[in-house]
Amino acid sequence: MIYLDEDDVVEITRERVQVFGLDGQPVERSLHESELSADAVERGEYRHYMQKEIFEQPRAVADTLESRLGPHGVLPNIFGVGGDELLAKVRGVHIIACGTSYHAGLVAKYWIEEFARLPVAVEVASEYRYREAVVPEGTLFVAISQSGETADTLAAMRESRRRGYLGTLAICNVPESSVVREADLKLMTRAGPEIGVASTKAFTTQLAALALLCLQLARQRGLDDGRYAELCAQLQALPQTIGRALALEPQIVELAAHFIPRHHALFLGRGAQFPVALEGSLKLKEISYIHAEAYPAGELKHGPLALVDEDMPVVAVAPNGPLLDKLKSNLQEVRARGGELIVFADSAAPMDGNAARGHLLRIDAGGEFIAPAVFTVPLQLLAYHVAVLRGTDVDQPRNLAKSVTVE
Repeated sequence: MIYLDEDDVVEITRERVQVFGLDGQPVERSLHESELSADAVERGEYRHYMQKEIFEQPRAVADTLESRLGPHGVLPNIFGVGGDELLAKVRGVHIIACGTSYHAGLVAKYWIEEFARLPVAVEVASEYRYREAVVPEGTLFVAISQSGETADTLAAMRESRRRGYLGTLAICNVPESSVVREADLKLMTRAGPEIGVASTKAFTTQLAALALLCLQLARQRGLDDGRYAELCAQLQALPQTIGRALALEPQIVELAAHFIPRHHALFLGRGAQFPVALEGSLKLKEISYIHAEAYPAGELKHGPLALVDEDMPVVAVAPNGPLLDKLKSNLQEVRARGGELIVFADSAAPMDGNAARGHLLRIDAGGEFIAPAVFTVPLQLLAYHVAVLRGTDVDQPRNLAKSVTVE
């Protein structure tokens, strides 16, 4: 493989591959040997690449954490040479991304603000690059991109240089991509090739990488030793916890049948599970072509409740935590309007079957910190099996591309 620089021009003939600069002069670019195995790009026993990639998540997350999270916490300089020193100076964080990566950034906002006590702003790259954002002193710019070539994210990172950021951090899956090459710091997600257009393992590995960033920032700012150890232990166990969530596939296949005659769906979540609801909604609309929206459950009475009737399935993410009772109250509002509830609840959450009108699926979330990554998995499976039952092109949904490299 040859990785090109910005504005390179390539001439390919039977005899050779020649790279030129914009001035028309030949330039030298390094040749890299691909480390991909045949197994990595074949479906194997799976019906679709998306299904394969969903089930690869325990391994992908484990690879992302390997040699970065040890028995005593986050290891030194995993973000690059001088990374720990730069992160120690951070006084705020701006996260810029698109699509699924944006949802990962939203989860990170909840994490970093709670545990590191730093202000975090998350913005869609296509909006950020066209407005004059205020950048407080000591702000870290974080770009999240699976491909590292997302046009808006790359342009936003380049724009960030003139706005006075402390530094830039790339969270990406492609080591030689433009975003990685141009960032001050980087953390690779190690998801491996993701062929299905709808992102799955890229999302959970982004969450794993962002969790490492959160833990590093929190530790530097005096997070209690006991709490830090507890969060690290949850993250260490994330691959196994995701594996247990994948075992719920047979029950999710049954739930998927309820969506076949439907044209709309509503997803609800609170706190760090709201971005998970957004991601579940995006997956369903991407590959099944069912119109889906996601809202913070507390916003139900501010408009979305008007949509709820017996033809509207409402999917709720219900982790065990301080907001559970609030969410249960929201679910009662849906029941009172005849909506069909499908609730994914933490196995430790006190919730009876009546709360979900019979559609209650229990999940071992493994702890409040990693719960967003775990609850994402059944929502991916739900979207996948709805799409299969509807007969859509799961791996290549209409009108979409894997990497959006143009505006």
